[in-house]
Amino acid sequence: MEFNTAVFYFLSAVLVFASLRVITARNAVVAALHLILAFFSAGGVWALLQAEFLAIGIILIYVGAVMVLFLFVVMMLDINIDRLREGFWSYLPLGAIVGLVMVAELGAVLSANYLSVLASDAPQAVAGVSNTKALGRLIYTDFVYPFELASVVLLVAIIAAVAITYRAPKPTKSKNPADQIRIQARDRVRVLQMPAEKQD
Repeated sequence: MEFNTAVFYFLSAVLVFASLRVITARNAVVAALHLILAFFSAGGVWALLQAEFLAIGIILIYVGAVMVLFLFVVMMLDINIDRLREGFWSYLPLGAIVGLVMVAELGAVLSANYLSVLASDAPQAVAGVSNTKALGRLIYTDFVYPFELASVVLLVAIIAAVAITYRAPKPTKSKNPADQIRIQARDRVRVLQMPAEKQD
């Protein structure tokens, strides 16, 4: 067995185990940590396929940003896992049907596109040319308008998220020292003239 094949099987086994632990762990923090391990393993598989941009992207974006945010939110919230799992078995038949459909789709795609392609027929990368460099050249030349459109959509999403979560500033009770110094006694104290009442 070649070294690359052994590494692929090892990463695949870790990826499958981590994926199973994500959906079977009772603790949400443990599930999030196993999801981070699954992302690392998927990045290793992409690196074996000489797609270094996707490998670094899945580690930096998903592990470094998205999963850290998920883990922070999970740890900050007081989630009652037992209450959420009360109706788990009632949704099992529907989940099994959806899972079988997804497996059938993946099997059809693999049998149609990959199993019939030999290693010698697969396109090989040009020597001395990086995939990241080629991808960057395509993004900023042939696909520059879709790239800019995606940037605008993300910017609109950021503005919308800020606008939805924004609350009006609360009035503060701060004092201005200059106004306190210039204040006069007659502005603060008012003498009332009240008629005296005669007691019987």
